[in-house]
Amino acid sequence: MPGSAAPGDAHSYPQHWEADVLLRDGGTARIRPITPADADRLVAFYALVSDQSKYYRFFAPYPRLSAKDVRRFTHHDYVNRVGLAVVVRDRFIATVRYDRIDEVGRPSETGTDAEVAFLVQDAHQGRGVASALLEHIGAVAQERGIRRFVAEVLPENRKMAKVFTDAGYVQQRSFAEGVLHLELDLEPTAASLAVMRAREHRAEARSVQRLLTPRSVAVVGVSRTERSAGRALLRDLSGSGFRGEVYAVNSAAPPGTVLDGVPLHRSIADIPGPVDLAIIAVPVGAVPAVVAECGARGVQGLVVVTAGYAETGPEGRDRQRALVRQARAAGMRVIGPNAFGLINTDPAHRLNASLAPALPAAGRFGLFCQSGAIGVALLEAAHRRGLGVSSFASVGNRADVSGNDLLQYWEEDPATDVVLLYLESFGNPRKFTRIARRLASAKPVVVVKGARHTGSLPPGHAVPSVASALRDATVDALFQQAGVVRVETITELFDAGELLAHQPLPAGDRVAVVGNSDSLGLLTYDACLSAGLRPRTPVDLTTAATGENFRIALETALGDPGVDAVIAVAIPPISGAVPGDQPLPGTDPEIGEALLAAASSARRRGKPLLLTHLSLTDLPTRLRTDEHTVPTYPAPERAVRALSHAVRYGAWRRTTEAAEQTARVPELDRIDEAAARRLVEQHHVSGRITLPDRDAAALLACYGIEVQPTLPAPDEERAVLAAATLGYPVALKATAGHLRHRPDLGSVRLDLTGEPGLRRAHRELDALLGGAAQAELVVQRLAPRGVDTVIAATVDPAVGAILSFGLAGAPAELLGDLAHRLVPATDLEVAALVREVRAAPLLFGWRGADPVDTDALEELLLRVSRLVDDLPEVASVDLEPVVVAPHGLTVLGARVRIAPLPMRSDLGPRSMSTL
Repeated sequence: MPGSAAPGDAHSYPQHWEADVLLRDGGTARIRPITPADADRLVAFYALVSDQSKYYRFFAPYPRLSAKDVRRFTHHDYVNRVGLAVVVRDRFIATVRYDRIDEVGRPSETGTDAEVAFLVQDAHQGRGVASALLEHIGAVAQERGIRRFVAEVLPENRKMAKVFTDAGYVQQRSFAEGVLHLELDLEPTAASLAVMRAREHRAEARSVQRLLTPRSVAVVGVSRTERSAGRALLRDLSGSGFRGEVYAVNSAAPPGTVLDGVPLHRSIADIPGPVDLAIIAVPVGAVPAVVAECGARGVQGLVVVTAGYAETGPEGRDRQRALVRQARAAGMRVIGPNAFGLINTDPAHRLNASLAPALPAAGRFGLFCQSGAIGVALLEAAHRRGLGVSSFASVGNRADVSGNDLLQYWEEDPATDVVLLYLESFGNPRKFTRIARRLASAKPVVVVKGARHTGSLPPGHAVPSVASALRDATVDALFQQAGVVRVETITELFDAGELLAHQPLPAGDRVAVVGNSDSLGLLTYDACLSAGLRPRTPVDLTTAATGENFRIALETALGDPGVDAVIAVAIPPISGAVPGDQPLPGTDPEIGEALLAAASSARRRGKPLLLTHLSLTDLPTRLRTDEHTVPTYPAPERAVRALSHAVRYGAWRRTTEAAEQTARVPELDRIDEAAARRLVEQHHVSGRITLPDRDAAALLACYGIEVQPTLPAPDEERAVLAAATLGYPVALKATAGHLRHRPDLGSVRLDLTGEPGLRRAHRELDALLGGAAQAELVVQRLAPRGVDTVIAATVDPAVGAILSFGLAGAPAELLGDLAHRLVPATDLEVAALVREVRAAPLLFGWRGADPVDTDALEELLLRVSRLVDDLPEVASVDLEPVVVAPHGLTVLGARVRIAPLPMRSDLGPRSMSTL
């Protein structure tokens, strides 16, 4: 085994370079540095490389490696000479090496160039191995101060040339003496990041596809006990209509044993044919041996139902990490452990590799959850409502395959139109946001987020400590910016999902309410107002309305250009007295036919149609046909909530599409990034500190943000002198930590226009606050009257910098009326940020007041966004209050905290989580 060393020890084994990666075909491999102990592996690897590939590597016939070659390729200093290998099942399948050179190509210990060369076994070419190696060797080289790779490639070696040219790095090419000369700058570019993420997407989607479409499945841990998990899994798999080979394994089974029509084998090794997927339901102590057998047999994926891992404590977490390492080293992905399982309803690949007793109906919903109990609830709810599922995954502790992997797959899956998620934690919030935003631009993503409060993370979930402490407001910002529809309950999940799956997205928030119940119509109207929609006055057809009345009224509403969506309300028709022992009818065929006819018209016009009803319990089934489905809701509040989600999602889609063409991060004047960096570096940050007010103001000034100066006023005479320096009128205020921004404690005196008033105010505050020195009184020139606001930017280690805005005082502090966006923010995003808070009308002339200068406010938000984006050492910026006047604004208070440079895991080479 390679030795370990701290990352900073340049000549020790750099264990932090080790990484598990996904290849293009969905298989896994491990990339690690080559060590002297790898001599035999290198020789065995080279023996399996074709003569042509050897020729491409050495530019001459090179049938075997000499002892000198082996030593050269296995002994590295991990600084100037580095070799990495791709390892599967403890065997090399590819290698890469760089050697540092100077500007004329000679070996060097100080140069910033390096010569790089790759060698991939022929059997593994085309799997994206060299592309993954280039990302990792490039990151290693940058860590060691190398800025450019130089490579010589024979023209006929087109595959290798394509690896370099497709990488997205800035490059130069030349051709001389029959050799293609390539130079690659290693600084990541937008193009190289796009290439890396596209490859990541393909690999992760393919890895999930392999799990969902196996040609053969083995259930390991099948017993004679009817109620055992293994027996249930075998029975459910066999009964699902799976078209491939099904195998059962029990290490203690007598020869010739058959259970549920499937012969039992004593081990995976005894199975006569290939096995693509293994479902493991053996005791936790037996799992490592089973995984080893699966790896040796070439199994591609595992569903580990067995519990006893991270959910049990530290020892279980160690077992979980060992399980994932063992599986990935053998090229396998893992669902679980402690998983409920996988389901695929595709008729060509029907699969029930789960504990669900029956396969759900085929449909357009992709379902994902992190809890077996919630998984049961999701499947039961889908069945009860007659909603079909395309695929389902309940991944338990999600030690390997996660929701991000499923999102990658569903983006490509033509059978999935809407994605429904139940999440309790994020392993990689940045990545989730990036993938979900891309997916939501084409398919709705609806999420219920459990474990909303910090500290309630489920014990089995392996997540970075920074991700486990995500505030719910941060999660809201992630979802909002990614276009994710967030709902509160499982019921609401399906309410919104059904509408999004079966109806067009509304073009706006104008709603027509039509039906045969005045009371139900009014309830729907009120619910629309509460949800922020704009309903028309309900159209009451009376309880005597016929199906024809419904048809005409619905067609009229749908044809109205001032209507974006229609909610039909219905109760059973009442044509006379109903005997006491006779129930109201559960359906009305005429209303059903009218609604189906209207559904066709609604789809043509691109307007959603939905129904809320009372007592018409059979009507939902009639409104679900092969051609049309009208979503039905037994309460108006549920119908309106679903519609409001669709309205907001439709607005996000339209805004996002427009933003792709028009949104920008504007170029701002008065920016001096170099000076700002020098100011930060002067503090030699070893831990989080708050900059002194003077340094904070200087740093902000580098980004064109002027803070109204203050002068200390420890006594009356100094206060008077300060006012004379700044100019009247002035404010006198306390700045001590316990009094800062607390005018409710009487710590501020405003509109001081002369020396007598200032002296009197100083004496009052000195007596009230326990002394001027303790209160840290200061004098500040009075700002023009306006609206007090607060602007903040805080770096969350899990998701990056978050820009926040609200109105100062009670709206932000007491009511939490703040809006958030991820940094860097565009001009359209800051404009939306200002208008999103509930108190925003105060900025736009509420009750006859003058509107304030929102253009200046938006520019300030962009400057703060730019500052924290340019300077990752800046942990937070707080501007409070920012007084926004009808013309211009004034920053009266500022606080800046800096911290050690955070790591950005999303900018490095592709690698799988190792938690």
